Amino acid sequence: MSIASINYSSSVLGSQIRNINQQLTDLSTQLSTGKLSQNYSGMGTNEGFAIAGRAQLSNIAAYTDTITNVNVNINLANTALQSLTTIRNTVQTGSATTAQDLNVNGQTVAQNTAAAQFGSMVGVLNTQSGNRYLFSGTAFNTQSVANAGDIINGTTTQAGLKTVMAERQAADLGANGLGRLVQTQTAGVISVAEDSATSPFGLKIAAVSSTLTGATVTGPSGSPVSFSVNLNGVNPKNGDKLSVQFTLPDGSTEQIDLTASTATPTPAGSFAIDPGNPNAVPAVAPNPAITTSNLNTALNTAITKLANTSLVAASAVTAGDNFFNTDSSAIGAAKTNQATPAAPISGTTALSGTAPSDSIAPGFSAGDSITVNGTTLSFVASGATGNQLNVTDSIQTLMSKIDAITGTSKPSTVHGGAITIRTDDAASLSISGSTPGATAALGALGFSSTPITATQPPLRVGSSPASSATTLVNGTANTVKWYTGNDGPGSARSTAVARVDDSVTVQYGAQADEDAIRKQLQAIAVFGTFSTSPTGQYAGGQVAALSLRTTQALTQQPGQQRIEDIQTDIAMAQNTMKDASTRQTQAKAQLQSIIDQAESASPDQVASEILSLQNALQASYSVTSKLADLSLVKYL
Repeated sequence: MSIASINYSSSVLGSQIRNINQQLTDLSTQLSTGKLSQNYSGMGTNEGFAIAGRAQLSNIAAYTDTITNVNVNINLANTALQSLTTIRNTVQTGSATTAQDLNVNGQTVAQNTAAAQFGSMVGVLNTQSGNRYLFSGTAFNTQSVANAGDIINGTTTQAGLKTVMAERQAADLGANGLGRLVQTQTAGVISVAEDSATSPFGLKIAAVSSTLTGATVTGPSGSPVSFSVNLNGVNPKNGDKLSVQFTLPDGSTEQIDLTASTATPTPAGSFAIDPGNPNAVPAVAPNPAITTSNLNTALNTAITKLANTSLVAASAVTAGDNFFNTDSSAIGAAKTNQATPAAPISGTTALSGTAPSDSIAPGFSAGDSITVNGTTLSFVASGATGNQLNVTDSIQTLMSKIDAITGTSKPSTVHGGAITIRTDDAASLSISGSTPGATAALGALGFSSTPITATQPPLRVGSSPASSATTLVNGTANTVKWYTGNDGPGSARSTAVARVDDSVTVQYGAQADEDAIRKQLQAIAVFGTFSTSPTGQYAGGQVAALSLRTTQALTQQPGQQRIEDIQTDIAMAQNTMKDASTRQTQAKAQLQSIIDQAESASPDQVASEILSLQNALQASYSVTSKLADLSLVKYL
């Protein structure tokens, strides 16, 4: 009889051997992969930290991609802005130093250069990064600026800058070439008057002063504004002077000085005092009437020269503003004040309707209020604070309050009884009376309907012939829109926003209609587009006056946005991203360490465990071998 062998496969020893083999297999996998396990269940209790760390690493990777892409856009934008600075310097140098020699087209070398640089500037402003136009704001898939040729020359259905400039020049010069002034001489009195109380065109009489012996000079006063000179039958003395200051459409001022003179020939800028003829028989006495006529002729000549030189240049600049700028204004034809009906309302006129003198009728009373762009201005009897005005305050004080609310870069004005409320955003201007009395007072200031709104740009001469027009009208329907990007509210920088960290965003947008860019484009376009007759009497003076204005327009002014300011803004965005990237690099290393600690297997430790298991397995196999040979005979 024999005894069968013991079944070790199901024994505890066999199970232990299989367990050791499985451990060896797992450890070998760890040694080859460097990971504790090939599945999450085998990673251990620290795997939760690893999972969270991987999510954060994924976010960092996304932020890194965003930062890379935004940096590409910013670098391209900065290169474009630097090109704009170079263009500005080139045109400014030319306008300031180039000789005023005109070619057959009535332009200087500097103007030809400006025309070419305008085309370059348009190209720069249409810079793309991928399919994104960098200077279109939120409308990044839309070309930022219209084609250069269309902007200057227009299309088959829309006028360009050249047409707008020509219309404006005709309107500013007027039919008689005197800048919309009417000059007359009647019964020894010389009178000069503006042709309209509300027209924005031509020369505006700002001030008159005189040292003419025995003369009576009145004004400027009235509506339309005028002044007069009466020599009263007396010849002035040699060296006596009449000075007249004018405001031009672009806001600049020019002064005409006419000096009484006995010199022969009469010097430029002078008028002849009639000497009579003491050698005649009988002697002819000096005749003040002839002197008056000489003064009238000299004044006419001076005004004509001013109108055909500086005014023409100012007209071109203003036409550029009408075409390019989002500034606009609302104009009221104010009534004369109640105390002295012959005098127009001025900036010093009182707001009160009950004041005994120099006030509007009807005027503002305590308890009245108006709303300006959503902000309420209240009128009180006295002690005004904040958004309040005393009813005894002046119209200019009211204008200043309105300007503070609208944030206009150009102050509102009162001239010749006409109130001009200026705004940098025509679409937003809204002024209305919140009380019946306030509405009536606004009507007395010439604003017959409320809410008061501004004419939307671009602006065109309002009627034909332009030489007698008295209004500007919205030209949107028939004028090229030069900027085709985003027109929405908010800052240009906020039109492109990127999240570069969990709690950090950067703004890096840009728009071609930002003040610094628009003003440069406008100045260069006007300078490069303007032309005159190369043989005209006043051609040199026109180009010289425009060159001066172009140089000034391209000179950095305190308080105004500069191209460099835009570069600074986007550089700050880059610095913010750089700081975020540095933090993320540090965090990435720490997170990776946490993941490695949770998931990685130490080669030394694994090797040690493998050696230990191999020794245990070898011992187990030895025991198993001996047990396998065990029989009852051997046992006995």
